[in-house]
Amino acid sequence: MRAMLLEAPNSPLKPKDLPIPSPNPGQLLVRVRACGVCRTDLHIVDGELTHPKLPLVLGHQIVGTVAEIGSRDRSRFQLGDRVGVPWLGSTCQHCYYCLKGKENLCDGALFTGYQINGGYAEYTVADERFCFPIPEGYPDLQAAPLLCAGLIGYRSYKMTEYAQKIGFYGFGAAAHILIQVACYQGRQVYAFTRAGDDRGQEFARHLGAVWAGSSQDLPPEPLDAAIIFAPVGGLVPTALRAVAKGGTVVCAGIHMSQIPAFPYEVLWEERVLRSVANLTRRDGIEFLNLAPQIPIKTEVEVFPLEAANEALAALREGRINGSAVLAIE
Repeated sequence: MRAMLLEAPNSPLKPKDLPIPSPNPGQLLVRVRACGVCRTDLHIVDGELTHPKLPLVLGHQIVGTVAEIGSRDRSRFQLGDRVGVPWLGSTCQHCYYCLKGKENLCDGALFTGYQINGGYAEYTVADERFCFPIPEGYPDLQAAPLLCAGLIGYRSYKMTEYAQKIGFYGFGAAAHILIQVACYQGRQVYAFTRAGDDRGQEFARHLGAVWAGSSQDLPPEPLDAAIIFAPVGGLVPTALRAVAKGGTVVCAGIHMSQIPAFPYEVLWEERVLRSVANLTRRDGIEFLNLAPQIPIKTEVEVFPLEAANEALAALREGRINGSAVLAIE
């Protein structure tokens, strides 16, 4: 099968011809049709996430069809079913976190496209317990961003609770999905982008943002909450200054640059600073049930599998409005 392989950090992916994997009991062999390109993939390539399985097939926003079932007698799926494979690939099922419904924090968790080969290939295997049925009405390419930008973005969004005025710092794949949820629920979104990113700000306004500007600007009024999607530690004190008393700032990324020191006064008055780690299967079920009700429409820029390096470069340079997706023909 064709695959794009990461052999070492800080090196380009290489096209390889790999054997088609065989599913073990409890696994599915998935014929990959589309795979979203995520900023986490960049963190892995750039060596900022330090425990990848190498060599590695990246990709954890996978949409495909079931080509083989490891144990037919008890599978939730049938041959030909369309499934999504997310970042959370497996957990131990018996630790404190798993038993308390916090499987996203499991110490024994394995992650797709990190410790498990992912979707930058024609086929992948996945634990069927962690796969999701894809909602009807979403073509493969448009469904792919729902599997991480949507799912982990949704978990971050839930952390803002009942906030009516929400700031999104970084308006990329996750933000362009979650703004649709916020508008559907009658909330107001304030979009913050890199200084001078007029295209990104216009994109945010087009999707319903009540205000869009530079991430270094204060919003026209205090926010109830903010989500930092950009992996920039310097945005933490910036966002804290933008939220009102009792407001919440959520750091949504798996990696962030160094957070600078900041005066206690920007955290005082019961402001809350928290992070989000991974996702749970409950998040996936909730979000994938909600998406067709809105309905969420994903904006995608499509690249062939062999252009995965170009897709990663475009994402790194901020040239993607919406999501980059690999089409696996």
